[in-house]
Amino acid sequence: MLQLLLDKQPSTKIEDRINNSNVRLGSKTLNERTHPSYVRSFTLLADNNRIAIHPILPIPEREEVFFYWNGQKLKAKSGEMIASALIANGISIFGHHHKDGSAQGIFCANGQCSQCSVIANGVAVKSCMTAVSENMIVQSLEGLPILPAEDTPLNFEPLEYIKTDVLIIGGGPAGLSAAIELGKQNIQTLLIDDKNALGGKLVLQTHKFFGSQEDSSAGTRGIDISKNLSEELAKFGSVEIWLNSTAVFVFSDKKVGILKDGVYKIVEPKRILNTAGAREKFLRFPGNNLARIYGAGAFQTLVNRDLVRPTNRLFIIGGGNVGLIAGYHSLQAGIEVVGLAEAMPVCGGYKVHSDKLKRFGVPIYTSHSILCANGKESVESITIAEIDKNFQPIPKTEKTFACDTILIAVGLNPLNEFTWEAMDAGIPVEAAGDALEIAEASSAMFNGKIAGVKIAAELKGNKDNPIPEEWYAKAEELKSPPGIIKSYQTPEKEEGVFPVLHCLQEIPCNPCTTVCPTNSIKTEDGSLMAVPVYQGSCIGCGKCLLICPGLAITLVDYRKDKENPTVSIVYEVTNYPVQIGDKKILNDIDANELGEYAITAVQDFPKQHTQIVKFQVPKAIAKKVAGFRIQDASVSAPIDKPIILEKTSDEAIICLCERVSVGQVRALIKKGITDLNLIKAITRAGMGPCGSKTCEVLIKGLLREEGIPDKEVVPNTKRPLFIEIPLAKFPDGSAK
Repeated sequence: MLQLLLDKQPSTKIEDRINNSNVRLGSKTLNERTHPSYVRSFTLLADNNRIAIHPILPIPEREEVFFYWNGQKLKAKSGEMIASALIANGISIFGHHHKDGSAQGIFCANGQCSQCSVIANGVAVKSCMTAVSENMIVQSLEGLPILPAEDTPLNFEPLEYIKTDVLIIGGGPAGLSAAIELGKQNIQTLLIDDKNALGGKLVLQTHKFFGSQEDSSAGTRGIDISKNLSEELAKFGSVEIWLNSTAVFVFSDKKVGILKDGVYKIVEPKRILNTAGAREKFLRFPGNNLARIYGAGAFQTLVNRDLVRPTNRLFIIGGGNVGLIAGYHSLQAGIEVVGLAEAMPVCGGYKVHSDKLKRFGVPIYTSHSILCANGKESVESITIAEIDKNFQPIPKTEKTFACDTILIAVGLNPLNEFTWEAMDAGIPVEAAGDALEIAEASSAMFNGKIAGVKIAAELKGNKDNPIPEEWYAKAEELKSPPGIIKSYQTPEKEEGVFPVLHCLQEIPCNPCTTVCPTNSIKTEDGSLMAVPVYQGSCIGCGKCLLICPGLAITLVDYRKDKENPTVSIVYEVTNYPVQIGDKKILNDIDANELGEYAITAVQDFPKQHTQIVKFQVPKAIAKKVAGFRIQDASVSAPIDKPIILEKTSDEAIICLCERVSVGQVRALIKKGITDLNLIKAITRAGMGPCGSKTCEVLIKGLLREEGIPDKEVVPNTKRPLFIEIPLAKFPDGSAK
């Protein structure tokens, strides 16, 4: 077993504390500064692991601080999390697991697992949720830490009790929208969020949003929506906001324990609104315990919040909107996207998202899944294979790609613990956003609005339903999955100027119909879901190009040259710079090449963080042009000889916290054990720091594979607390 050796009485001198950092591995003792894994982790990424130029995000000037990692003095940005600071310095391995010695690194960046744990100033902490500070001593966590000796008696502070009308758990799109409605009604509201800023996943979204412009700010970037909602909420004095605050549990006496800035408090609400969001699903495959396998949320947090580039070459598993958008964000961050694999015959996300990735040069492998991740401690390559209708790999279809990071984007599970706890406690409770149902952020905002209006009416004794019926219809429309794909409806004429709408799939979106000054773009039947069509007169203003969230509109102009019209393409990946005279491979909606042509003009739109790039092309292809390639084809070339691990699927890890394999759990299922508590007792699967938040879903999937219906499965007894809390944080409850 790996064991971190800590001084029982840590020295106050920085130099002494640094030099006492050693790892014991069996009978050998290795200095961490020369351990091979750490040498690799420093050199694997490029020297510049911070994003210096971004097409959308500003690069703020931030104060630098210094900290120590295993004895080496490193730079960090003031206020950033330890994990981000380490990755910015090229460090992706944060320690080694106590059971199998495998490398540990960040996965969720949301505090719900423990893979990123390190020792900070002598205490084990989650590096994704702990800010770095000047002269902080950070050490890799090698196995299980030994608690430092503590002779000082604990001094418990008096417990603070707070009463409020409404407690909102989560400050994302749903929580903010609900709080605004409650603020309008002057309802006493407490909104808590475990991050240091409001917005939830909105602060990670650099793309323009779909949905309804009038109801969910469609056509506006997520980062700007977050700012707008936060500014609107600040107008209402009845709404109190607690940042860096985590709900711990909803207790049976109708009180909620909250850890605010490290101080434990009790809140007694009349109503609870759960808008805590969702947690990411994981996959079981050989090599899934390697370092640098990230959830999409963690990846976007690093790239779009912390402006840290965690990878040079990325491969994505999952073709829903989350995976497709993460691929686009990667290109904006200057990261090579090697490819994307989706198990279904078509991507589950919006077609416009997958179309633009393909046009940029990112191949999408549908009906493919991951076979294994390859590498010694960190990801070095990935092997995928085509799968049949039963999701089994088809022999001799394997492909291996060199990459240093794998992004898992295979869906989300609602974070609904607080809803059930409130119901059990007898507290009236609502849920909105992903905590209620997984959908787009545009839907979350509108559902949050509905929840806020409903709760306000109940508290004011209004027995009549204040929600108009059309609101419910709109809510259903906003959360609609992608619909059928239509054929092009382009003007037959070859004169004047007009838009070509490459948006062919029914999705909830209307910005282009609202911005046209001649009212010439409308949906087929006037509904939000219908595809847009052009009928009327165009003045060539380009407003529809600039507002389209899917980058799915081009402008074709015959006015100067009828035989060789000008095609205008919206472009916002400006870290791949373009200029007049550059030759680009133009392609159609499906990324089929149409030929190489030179750029004739580039228009800058700084307020929109966008450019319009123009090409003069033969009229035979003008209406077909949808975009141009930016990523060289060599980026996505597979390795000549695929790597096939000798490991079986049973050797994949199903519980990362306790390193329990698929084979261990499958053996119990074959013996007739379908009680998850018994499986946990025998294997420890679910007993780790995450409290089975990740592995329970995987185990249930394994049970289904073995033919066990869900009704025969005894669920886990849930851990009483949402997150781990040191006992010292619980104060003396006698003082009221």
